[in-house]
Amino acid sequence: MAFPSAPFALWSVSLLTVLFTAAVHSNTSFEDDPLQPMTSDETVPVGGTVTLTCRVAESDNSSLQWSNTAQQTLYFGEKRALRDNRIQLYRSTSTELSITISEVQLSDEGEYTCSIFTMPVRTARATVTVLGVPGKPQISGFEHAVKEGEKVTLTCTSTGSKPPATLHWYKGDQLLKGGPQVVETVDGNPTYNVSSELTLEVSASDDNTLITCAVNHPSLSPGDKRSEQALRVLYSPNVMIHPESTLPREGEKFSLRCVGNGNPEPTIYTWDKKDGGLPLQAKPDGAVLHFSMLNKSDNGVYVCHADNGIGSSEGEYTLLVQDPTAMSTTSGVDHAVIGGVVAVIVFILLCLLIVLGRYLIRHKGTYLTHEAKGSDDAPDADTAIINAEGGHSGAEDKKEYFI
Repeated sequence: MAFPSAPFALWSVSLLTVLFTAAVHSNTSFEDDPLQPMTSDETVPVGGTVTLTCRVAESDNSSLQWSNTAQQTLYFGEKRALRDNRIQLYRSTSTELSITISEVQLSDEGEYTCSIFTMPVRTARATVTVLGVPGKPQISGFEHAVKEGEKVTLTCTSTGSKPPATLHWYKGDQLLKGGPQVVETVDGNPTYNVSSELTLEVSASDDNTLITCAVNHPSLSPGDKRSEQALRVLYSPNVMIHPESTLPREGEKFSLRCVGNGNPEPTIYTWDKKDGGLPLQAKPDGAVLHFSMLNKSDNGVYVCHADNGIGSSEGEYTLLVQDPTAMSTTSGVDHAVIGGVVAVIVFILLCLLIVLGRYLIRHKGTYLTHEAKGSDDAPDADTAIINAEGGHSGAEDKKEYFI
């Protein structure tokens, strides 16, 4: 087998070095070479549209060309080279060639090359990163209601993300700390499946509380994809007793109602009385205790027990039967007090009216006294008449004086 001579080998290596150097000029800036094309890396979610732009600072009338990751020509100037309707010409000038790729797929990811056919050929590369959009998270692990004090484990799973999504747990608006996130690859697919677990010890206050799993990913806006799971907690009843009247009176009918707030609602109610059994007049009817006629002997503490199958609780009510006679006397005293207050107010108003009347009468009497002064001093009737006539002129003088 013949081997090439040493001079020929050196010449071949030199030629390859020159060609390689001419092809790799993507890091050269406009300032160093105005004909060097410039591009930028782009990131786009699956199903989105990406725009690839290639520019040069100056033009020598050479054409710009875009090639895909397989080095297939997409556009040569304004001319389409690849039959793919997703790829469209956006702008073509002597210094720019821009194209768009719509409905981007994961297979579109990679390096795209922009070339300008000068001597030597200059190229620049743009890396397109395609984001796999995660699916809506699914919450599992909660099929039936749980008793208060027990623990429940929920699992949240989201598929199809690239890079792997991050899962967050919320209880209402409160951020919770879940377990370590598990990331799994998908065979034959560059996406990932992620999952996270959350373990909670539930209480009665957690009944109907929403647990939320939210996905965080660069392809999504905050809160775009989340799922909710309402907790259902079984808990013992909280018992309260409500009286029919706040003033139970002797000789009247009366009842106590037992209210048990639990999940499920209580179905079994029992009544008793501390320090003794129920009075003969007291008849229990489920959640209600009826008294046909109250008596002083009915006084005491009554207890209601409520059971819902999860647990039982009790509530108490202290019954104090009132004497109707004493209550009537008290009512009469109240009316007497009200009447006394009204009488005082009326008396004050009358005093004010009397003072005001005396003030008005005094001022009016002074004026009349001055007007009839001549008539009062006359020794007989004729003189009084003359003085009265003279008084008219005096009145006119007074009018002028007052004016």
